[in-house]
Amino acid sequence: MLTATTLVAFVSAALVVVLAPGPDTMYTVTRSLGDGRAAGVVAALGTATGVLCHTAAAVAGLSALLRASAHAYTLVKYVGAAYLCYLGVRLLRSDETFDAADTASRSLAASYRRAVTINVTNPKVAVFVLAFFPQFVPAGGDAPVQMATLGLLYAGLSLCYLAGVACFAGRIRHVLLDSGRARRAIQYASGSVLIGFGLRLLLDERPAA
Repeated sequence: MLTATTLVAFVSAALVVVLAPGPDTMYTVTRSLGDGRAAGVVAALGTATGVLCHTAAAVAGLSALLRASAHAYTLVKYVGAAYLCYLGVRLLRSDETFDAADTASRSLAASYRRAVTINVTNPKVAVFVLAFFPQFVPAGGDAPVQMATLGLLYAGLSLCYLAGVACFAGRIRHVLLDSGRARRAIQYASGSVLIGFGLRLLLDERPAA
């Protein structure tokens, strides 16, 4: 059974990771600025779903395969890096992504799917879940249930933080997008940052098993 002390320690440590800027945060901001607050919140929900997928994989032992196998880790890393670069290039090439007057044509479902894909194809998240969560699982307990509990808690923290980011970005989007020059700057900055995260993931070494 997870005690209150354990849960407080887990939340404190998890918040440090959740608040660190990464591809999930950047994508949430991009969708909020491009398509409005609802799209950003849906992207946040997609990220939380990805966390739950990683938790399920850790419970099932699939994350251990990524941690132990250099080939499996590299394959997922390449897929994740390529997808981030694809999204970044798509942003750079699109003239309508940050058009504040046109959001109806873009799908909330697409924002959700892409956020899930960004999170699920990041092997660093899988290895993090596998290495971080067990530190808070007491010996002799029902480890799968407790891992699942921590996964739900971590996903909830991610959702709350990213939803807050989405609401803030959605609130200021019209101010930022009123200027054509500002729109182009945000477009190029967002695309470049996503590509940067993709290249960073590509160059990262596999954590030691």
